[in-house]
Amino acid sequence: MTWRLKYGGMEVSKARRLKALEEENANLKRLLAESVMDVSTLKDLLAKNS
Repeated sequence: MTWRLKYGGMEVSKARRLKALEEENANLKRLLAESVMDVSTLKDLLAKNS
């Protein structure tokens, strides 16, 4: 997707804010995925020890 299609009608400040929010969202999604994997791993370990 080109920059113009994505941010074409926006003011520069709004486009920057959107980009920052998208980056933060991607980071939060990665952190959530890591946490889910950690929980899953811990549950597997507990099940094996029981």
